[in-house]
Amino acid sequence: MSEAYPQLFSPLRLRHLTLKNRIVFGAHTANMSEEGLPGERHLAYYRERARGGAGMIVVEPVPVHRTAVLTRGNFLADDDAIVPHFRRITEEVKSHDCAIIQQLYHVGAHGDWDSSFSESWSPSGQPSMHDSDGSHAMTGRQIEEVIEGHIAAARRAKDAGFDGIEIMAAYSALLEQFWSPFTNRRDDKWGGTFDNRMRFSQSIYDGIRKACGDDFVCGVAVSIDPGAEIVQSVEMLQEVTAWHDSRGLIDYITIGRGSYWGFTRIIPPAFEQAMKGEEFAGRLRSVCEHAKVQCEARVKTPENGERIIASGTADMVSIVRGQIADPHLANKARLGKASSIRPCVSCNQQCIGRRHRDYWISCLVNPSAGREFDWGGDRITPSDNPRSVLVVGGGPAGLEAARVAAERGHGVRLVEREDHLGGQWRLASLQPRRNEIADHLTWYGLQLSNLGVAIDTGIEMDAGMVREMGVETVIIATGARPPMNGYQRSMPEQDSLPGIEKGDACSVNDVLSGAVMPGKRVLVLDDIGAWPGNGTALKLAEAGHDVVLVAKDAYIAADMGRVTSDGAMRKALATAGVEMRPASAVVSWTGDAATVRHLATGVEQTQPFDTLVIAETPVPNEQIWRDLEGSGLDVHVVGDAMAHHKASGAIYDGRRIAMGL
Repeated sequence: MSEAYPQLFSPLRLRHLTLKNRIVFGAHTANMSEEGLPGERHLAYYRERARGGAGMIVVEPVPVHRTAVLTRGNFLADDDAIVPHFRRITEEVKSHDCAIIQQLYHVGAHGDWDSSFSESWSPSGQPSMHDSDGSHAMTGRQIEEVIEGHIAAARRAKDAGFDGIEIMAAYSALLEQFWSPFTNRRDDKWGGTFDNRMRFSQSIYDGIRKACGDDFVCGVAVSIDPGAEIVQSVEMLQEVTAWHDSRGLIDYITIGRGSYWGFTRIIPPAFEQAMKGEEFAGRLRSVCEHAKVQCEARVKTPENGERIIASGTADMVSIVRGQIADPHLANKARLGKASSIRPCVSCNQQCIGRRHRDYWISCLVNPSAGREFDWGGDRITPSDNPRSVLVVGGGPAGLEAARVAAERGHGVRLVEREDHLGGQWRLASLQPRRNEIADHLTWYGLQLSNLGVAIDTGIEMDAGMVREMGVETVIIATGARPPMNGYQRSMPEQDSLPGIEKGDACSVNDVLSGAVMPGKRVLVLDDIGAWPGNGTALKLAEAGHDVVLVAKDAYIAADMGRVTSDGAMRKALATAGVEMRPASAVVSWTGDAATVRHLATGVEQTQPFDTLVIAETPVPNEQIWRDLEGSGLDVHVVGDAMAHHKASGAIYDGRRIAMGL
């Protein structure tokens, strides 16, 4: 038991299991299947979290029926071929004294024809909230077929060595669609009265218990979505929970937040800073006599977990993104090393962001996520050839390169031209709602200090200075700079914005660093559609500036859609009073006015402004590494110094290069 987190690391009896602690690596779609089967990537991903000390792992959902397939990366539905492959995972996870559960799911009306090649089955044939499709109201015989699908999937999980199953009712999935009178309009034995609406889930759990025996955990995942109470209010959910608990149908219930009516709330982005499920977990626990309750939804740290368990709000906590960012979170907390836990920054870039693009998931701050099978887990092995390494540049690529090179046993010196480490990553932390990036930079500072990395700030290196350092290996991480030409992708024939040379124009970096104080009336030209332009516009508006935001895309913050932050950003901008002009371009700047063209109609409007702030694609600071070509030094270029990417690309580059030294 941990002295710092005594409740979090106390054992918990869960049916026939005794969990060593209350930390669960909850279900989420890692999207790692290979032709519908779990392979080496999937095995290594879960093995690392078991090695890291989690008390229980809930493996991502398996569709229970052909109509339940939702993603390309889903595992095979209704196929025993998955059993031996999953058995490798369960045996490995259990060898680390970690329980392992498999989630089963069917999202009912909200399916995806492009993945299932089937109509979506639902209780009453209501429209999908996933896309523009409708759904098919199941016949009684089809309901029985889906019930049998759940039971068969649980039997396969048992055969594969899982300790139990968790059925996803959360986020408006099929079980919840039967429970709620809003989505269940049936007038047969499967609908109408409360008991009839419970019949579907009761039949599933009764069938699973009969098929899998007493030594098998049966859980359920639910969610609450304030704003969509018509679907499932907390009072309704309490009634459903108490009904199942009193009949011994479930051993635990985990509650998250969000739904297909509020999809972005399922994996809360940076806009939602506080934990969101604590109150609701407590409401469910108050009606449970037997079932254990698990709290999720932005529970990311051991401190969060300890407080929740100690308060009696819940029996377990699901920490997903926190353990993607640092798979050894549990062991570090238990051993009193919580300050060394790599923090999640709620960016959603490589987890749900990659998942939305149908890739296997990873992590911005931890590029080993999803690559554990190839990189030996989330660990750094010592080098057989220690050497002296100079890292030029202290942005995210340089920080990660310096950290990993030092962990490998190299003597590392990092030189940064600014007075602060962090580069553009530090500037990003100064935008509203992005304070967690500062936590990440603090973590880097502690890591580099503990590893003995020599750090010099306020020194701008050139190739001659690098040669004079007398080092064997140089990592160039000089980042990128705003070109300040006002190039817009909507007008690719123009290399620069007409009139840009007339002054009173600056970059978002200038604003965030404090180098430029814009006037009252500000035009933000956003050619990126992500945090740089939108976050800066928000910062200016909240500081009292009158802001007009122009973007080429059909809607503002378009690139933030992949990380489920675009809607929250538009709401924040509107609340702050930003005038948003999507599908537009700035066709000229005079130094005190701009002409803006609506791209669809061609209508132009000229308006006075005090300052033009530009968010555009940075260009590499490449002079040093180009000057070092042919020098005989072992030179490596990482991150934006080669070509601009998001921070995830920079950190990946730094890790990859340093691991090879």
